[in-house]
Amino acid sequence: MQLSLLGRLFAGSLAALAMSGAIADNKPAQLKIGVTTFLSGPASVFGVPAKAAAELYIDQLNAAGGINGVKIVPTFIDEGVGADKLLSEYRRVVQEGDTKVMLAAISSGNCNTLAPVAEDLKVLNIMWDCGTEKVLEDRRYKYAVRTQANATSEMVATVLYVLKQKPDIKSIAVVNQDYAWGRDSWELFRNTLLALKPDVKIIAEMFPKFGATDYSTEISRLQALRPEVVLSTAWGGDLDTFVRQASQRGLFKQSQFVLPLAESSLERLGSALPDGVIVGARGDHYFLHPQHQDNAKLNSFTKKFRDKTGSYPIYPVFHMVQALDGLAAGYDKAIKANKGAWPTVEQVAAVMHSVEFRGLTNTVKMREDGQGLEDQLLGVTKKVAGYNFPTLEKIAVYPAELVTTPVGQKSPEWVKTLKPAAINDPRIKQF
Repeated sequence: MQLSLLGRLFAGSLAALAMSGAIADNKPAQLKIGVTTFLSGPASVFGVPAKAAAELYIDQLNAAGGINGVKIVPTFIDEGVGADKLLSEYRRVVQEGDTKVMLAAISSGNCNTLAPVAEDLKVLNIMWDCGTEKVLEDRRYKYAVRTQANATSEMVATVLYVLKQKPDIKSIAVVNQDYAWGRDSWELFRNTLLALKPDVKIIAEMFPKFGATDYSTEISRLQALRPEVVLSTAWGGDLDTFVRQASQRGLFKQSQFVLPLAESSLERLGSALPDGVIVGARGDHYFLHPQHQDNAKLNSFTKKFRDKTGSYPIYPVFHMVQALDGLAAGYDKAIKANKGAWPTVEQVAAVMHSVEFRGLTNTVKMREDGQGLEDQLLGVTKKVAGYNFPTLEKIAVYPAELVTTPVGQKSPEWVKTLKPAAINDPRIKQF
């Protein structure tokens, strides 16, 4: 009887050891991830800072033990090489490098291209920065998710802010890059604006080519038409060039400028961007976020990033950190669900549709369609002592649930159902 009991205990110990060994054997020596970002071309002005953020934050994560004891090893791919070369490099990193996770991409066009490829390759693809709402509304993905907001949230919040600041707006013109993001973001902004204030007159729609270096034609036309508001959802080098040329010709004195992506350009533009310009942060990404002034994680990262790069973090930096925090949260949740065993990429992809995490600012909640729910911050430029570039005042933070299209609906149509009461929704935080 006693021997039988000892035998059973011994057998149980062997089984436990075998299971422990299986778990240990299943855990990889390292977690390889691929990261696409613009390292060349006009978009590199925030693609390069994003790479620096990835390197800095991965070092921090690895120093703290990585993900469940597994260190992250990144491979970076330049989005500036063009769509065909990017696709080739993406496939190579996944198939030849035994990479199970990709962070891709900045460009909306690239996200539209790479999401179905990730599905075919069965690799977890975190869309860490692109804004197109269509990528997750036109098709449901198993392996592709987005750890930040899309264009709808950004444009709806911008319209609400504009109508709060200028309730009697009469006319508007737009100058946007001529590609998917420029066209789609304008459609969303226009539909939202006309739903909430249908008497606004749209007096010009201009779409200079992506990467344009001369905006004299657009600026001359704006000077002649004199719209009350000028909108541009341009970003990166294109936005910087347009703002500098418009500033030199006095256009900011004539019209109210609305730049939903200009948080990333504040430090680069410096004095070229005057006071009073409405600026968005593509989420609630701002190193002087009024809700997180005393937050140790944000302040520590801001200092480390500035020590590394000489600049303050901008929204693509926040997006990169958010994607990495989302990835870590996804693995943690999948490991717990897997009773401590290292999960498959399918298991991680599954929990990424429901995980909740926090990057450097407010909490992000992932939902069933793979879309992250993220608050939106906007403000007005103001030069203050201590900074050689404009900071933001009159800040408002819009809750994700107010400005995000419900699951299963299409954004261009959903925004048409918005009501003027949203402008003064009590959930909006004013600072």
